[in-house]
Amino acid sequence: MILRNVTDEDLPIFFEHQRDPEALRMAAFPSRERDAFMTHWRTNVLRPENVTRAIVMDGVVVGNIGSWEQEAKRLVGYWIGREHWGKGIATRALSGFLLVEPARPLHAWVALHNLASIRVLEKCGFHALPDETPHHPGEVAEVLMRLGST
Repeated sequence: MILRNVTDEDLPIFFEHQRDPEALRMAAFPSRERDAFMTHWRTNVLRPENVTRAIVMDGVVVGNIGSWEQEAKRLVGYWIGREHWGKGIATRALSGFLLVEPARPLHAWVALHNLASIRVLEKCGFHALPDETPHHPGEVAEVLMRLGST
């Protein structure tokens, strides 16, 4: 597995990943239309202060992982194309990413029904903070997970 800088050629792949209905349900995150997606990535996600990587397996871009600042927390998130689920890619990508992103603590919001993602985060040392107010109150049951001290 390789974690490399994101190129403009990766964005159409990421766009298709975020259109998958099952992935959207698991992430509890809405899909964006193509133009909005491309604009969001180019103007928000790929900012210099963010750490964003393409996840590449055997020469194929299988997802992305990144970190950013939001509401005074350093957050991490990842998205793996559904055809690559169940292969340990998310755990390996997050483990590798934690070597690239030195900021601690790191946080991740996860939908409570997304047990696979919760397990990935736990395997990488994240712990649930059950008393945190949900990131999207009333929309979906979520838990904030943290790696490192406060």
